[in-house]
Amino acid sequence: MTIFCSHCHRPLQAEMSCLPARAKQAPSALRPFRSTKSASKARRDQINAELQALRSLLPISAQEKERLSYLHTMALVCLQLRGAQLFPPGLAPPVGPTLGTELLSLLPGFLLVLSVDSKLVYISENVAQVLGLSMVELLAQGDTVFDILDGQVGEDVHKKLLLAREEPGREVTFVSEMRTSKAFRLQHGGNRVVAVCGRFVALRWPPSPSTTAFLALCTPVVQSPTDGEAASHDDIFQSMHLLDMTFIDVTESVTYHLGYHREELVGQSWYRLLHPEDADLAAAQHRAVALGTGAGPAAGTAVLRVLRKDRAWTWLSVWARRDGGCITCTCCCLR
Repeated sequence: MTIFCSHCHRPLQAEMSCLPARAKQAPSALRPFRSTKSASKARRDQINAELQALRSLLPISAQEKERLSYLHTMALVCLQLRGAQLFPPGLAPPVGPTLGTELLSLLPGFLLVLSVDSKLVYISENVAQVLGLSMVELLAQGDTVFDILDGQVGEDVHKKLLLAREEPGREVTFVSEMRTSKAFRLQHGGNRVVAVCGRFVALRWPPSPSTTAFLALCTPVVQSPTDGEAASHDDIFQSMHLLDMTFIDVTESVTYHLGYHREELVGQSWYRLLHPEDADLAAAQHRAVALGTGAGPAAGTAVLRVLRKDRAWTWLSVWARRDGGCITCTCCCLR
């Protein structure tokens, strides 16, 4: 019995010859999709057009827009979206582009706003006067505060931001180097030391992570002297300690900076002068120097708050090194 093909009505042995014709009759939905050069170009053109549209909406100068890469464009768009979430159009932001150039020029530093997860939300335009980088250029470093800080203090800063988040309204301060332009580093020999002082504030009620922001003022401090660069005698004092950081001796100039006489400090512990929030950082410096685990000239360096005799706090940049069975500290007052 001859079996006929249901498509061409020819005997089964001839069925193979009709396969090309059958393939041509296959629905287009069953054919495998293949990308073409023209389709890829169309997609790229569409993406470019949408990025150009987003770029045109950014509140920056036309000159800055021309220099934006696609990555910078998306970083700025994300920054604006985070800002819009925290500061809706109907809510007047406590800080933002509405601050005039004249008002910003009166500040001792620049303004910084962070979300609860440490993402950058706002940086005032006068940041260029402090770091030599515009807000757009600073965002090229990343979108969190840790991306613009010296990586060595990231853990300490994280702890302080966590403390401030757990206690809204509590002011925290940390000092760190911030990334700067190449021209700034060539001129000053390094990045800029900046004191960041701020607190978490609920912008709307009821408070929630999406309506809470860290508002801070970032103030530059005197650049720390580096190896081979002498600090002014008026700005420094030296102290010598046992390995447990008990004072053995201190220069008489400590009276000018902290108000104590030499005799009041000898026999006392260095930790009695430290701000509680800086104790962990000081302990880490102490361990690195005492055990010799530090690496490089900056390994024994820390910026700490110490208590003056008049009960006020002052910032010191402390370089510590081990000399046999003692630890010697050179302390520079930061203004």
